[in-house]
Amino acid sequence: METLVAVLVSTLSLAAGYGLLAIGISLTWSSLGLLNLAHGITFGFAGYGAWWFGTEVSANPVGVVIAGVVTGAFTGLVVVAVAFLPIKRQENFPVRSLTITLALNLVGTQILLRVFGPKAKNIPSVFTFDSINLFGTVILPDRTGMIVTAAVVLLATLIWFRRSRSGLRVRALMQNPEGAALVGVSLNRTAVVVMMVSGALAGLSAVLLQEIFFASPYSWSTPLIKGLVIALLGGLGSIPGALLAALVLGATEAGTARFVGGQYVLYTQFALVVGVLLARPRGIGGLLDEVREADE
Repeated sequence: METLVAVLVSTLSLAAGYGLLAIGISLTWSSLGLLNLAHGITFGFAGYGAWWFGTEVSANPVGVVIAGVVTGAFTGLVVVAVAFLPIKRQENFPVRSLTITLALNLVGTQILLRVFGPKAKNIPSVFTFDSINLFGTVILPDRTGMIVTAAVVLLATLIWFRRSRSGLRVRALMQNPEGAALVGVSLNRTAVVVMMVSGALAGLSAVLLQEIFFASPYSWSTPLIKGLVIALLGGLGSIPGALLAALVLGATEAGTARFVGGQYVLYTQFALVVGVLLARPRGIGGLLDEVREADE
């Protein structure tokens, strides 16, 4: 029982952190046609924003979280201003934007190296309540806090996406960009909202995953890969699909690390992704088929 509880907790905590990233990637692709590789450096800047606030201003947990979220949202604004608005009407936009966002990752890494140096920084812990003992397994406060916080935020994101006017505009762009423009949906304004929301989610993920990925110039690489894999596995554009894919990938990582060995985690994860996409090219509830048909 102890082993199963430990694997379950690890699964939920990994799914919580990676799921926040995957939803941002999925939203930007399905609504804007932008595969945002700069989502990684958004994660990196947000980690440093939370670290700076926690060490230079106040270690108050709420302040640290807000600092990470705000830094992520601001970085999202920079990305949309550089990699979307100037080139959205140009030929081969997906390739151009992919190249620019990749360049932003590289430039952002160098900026972090110059400003903060190569050493990793500890983000102050934001969860200070007592550990929980469940069937003999001690669950640390950072794991409990990560799961609960991510669940609340993801539920709020789903409600925003389904019920709010701005969420309705995003869904209209996902389904029919030309029709959305005809009924007055502003592509520029919606793009800013989408990038701020996805950036804020990446910022929250950076704070929640601080026990695994410290703030460092290269801390974004693994979370970006995991976020891309989950978004693809869940089906680009499907928030429920991304959530389910995050749970599946988290279970695969936790189970492999526990029963087989941490060195085999990437092998099992990518084997899982290949198997699912071969059997179901749309991913889990996604839009890959429609995207491919539109390209053809």
